[in-house]
Amino acid sequence: MSDSFDYDLICIGSGPAGQRGAVQAAKLGKRVALVERRSTVGGTCLATGTIPSKTFREAVLHFASAARPDGGTARATQRPSAPELLSRVDEVVAREGAVIAHQLSRNGVDVMCGDAAFVDAHRLRVTGAGSWREVSAANVLIASGTHAVPLSNIESNGETIISSDEIGGLKRLPRSLAVVGAGVIGIEYASMFASLGVEVTVIDRRDRPLEFVDAEIVDELIHQMRKRNVNFRFGEAVEEVTVNDGPPKRAVLTLESGKRIVADMALFSVGRIGATEGLALQNAGLAADDRGRIAVDTQFRTSVPHIFAAGDVIGYPSLAATSSEQGRLAACHALGVPAAPMADHFPIGIYSVPEISMVGSTEQTLTKDKVPYEVGIARYREIARGQILGDDSGLLKMLFHRGDRRLLGVHIIGTGATELLHIGQAVFGLGGGLDYFLSTVFNYPTLAECYKVSALNAANKLAM
Repeated sequence: MSDSFDYDLICIGSGPAGQRGAVQAAKLGKRVALVERRSTVGGTCLATGTIPSKTFREAVLHFASAARPDGGTARATQRPSAPELLSRVDEVVAREGAVIAHQLSRNGVDVMCGDAAFVDAHRLRVTGAGSWREVSAANVLIASGTHAVPLSNIESNGETIISSDEIGGLKRLPRSLAVVGAGVIGIEYASMFASLGVEVTVIDRRDRPLEFVDAEIVDELIHQMRKRNVNFRFGEAVEEVTVNDGPPKRAVLTLESGKRIVADMALFSVGRIGATEGLALQNAGLAADDRGRIAVDTQFRTSVPHIFAAGDVIGYPSLAATSSEQGRLAACHALGVPAAPMADHFPIGIYSVPEISMVGSTEQTLTKDKVPYEVGIARYREIARGQILGDDSGLLKMLFHRGDRRLLGVHIIGTGATELLHIGQAVFGLGGGLDYFLSTVFNYPTLAECYKVSALNAANKLAM
């Protein structure tokens, strides 16, 4: 790389994509800097996204378990407070932030805290703490992530009306909650609050949530959430939101159909947009689309050859795991290091209660594409480990090609779904199928036995 630049690579954003890209470049012996607009590293993933929400979920499950009639603890009849739930979140975020900071430091990555903006295609101005500096790089990786879509004509006050980015600042738990938006984030938080006994109403203009997930799995999730008294208002849109004078103050949502929903709190989760508005992309010859996303090619290269983008800012699949790998690959391509493309069979995890995970095709996709398949299903209640865990509603289903018996998809809902999926993901990625599961022995008692039961179920159907 030319010595005329301060760095070989500058990464904008310290989330999974920026962090991994910076470390990869540093391990290649390059001069690397990372710019983070917050005072601590980790990006949105650590500040308000993946880590806080999943830690919040574990805290919720802990209190929900303690509240069971057979819990036998003093907490069994107590409702947790927001500070009790969020104290664990703060602890995990602090520890993980320290781990990331140490990783960057020991790899020799220069970390700059401030807002980055392009001066031209090779130079960035970093502004923060009342000062600014200008730095240059031969290559730039944009990994600035996303933020919640601003509410149009609705002002978030952090108490009665909030966005998903503001969960970590809750001072109190509502007794009733309206969740606007039934995407991944909306469904996750709706199910978490319902597990605490909060009366939840989910509103979405679509007829079904999570349309990319297998329909049977979604049906089971909706069933489980309704058992926790979640009300769904599909095919509905919010026309107006007001806050009454109280006390207590409540959110009043008027739907386009004329219905009114009154709740202690309204959580808006209506999508996310790329955090690119302050980057002055035009100075580098770039532009974002109307969702703030940056277009890239298969090597994560933008229309400006030495500028790359990775992570949520480029759109689908917007997963922390895929963002991390995208950042690594982008750094390799930027520095001329050969790298195999990312596998297209990445897993998807949805941390609702119960959790969902999947890899491969759904029944709906296979039917649309006219692919002949057979289904194998195993239910947790049939598995000893399911009985031990007290999960009698989980299920695992596998889809096999009727001709060559290849595994086409794995779909799980229930305890440990996101961990359990990786067995199926490995078989799927290696081109395996039904015969592997029929001949393999799994530890007993484990949820992994579901694979055996599911395979036997499919084999019996094929034999008929």
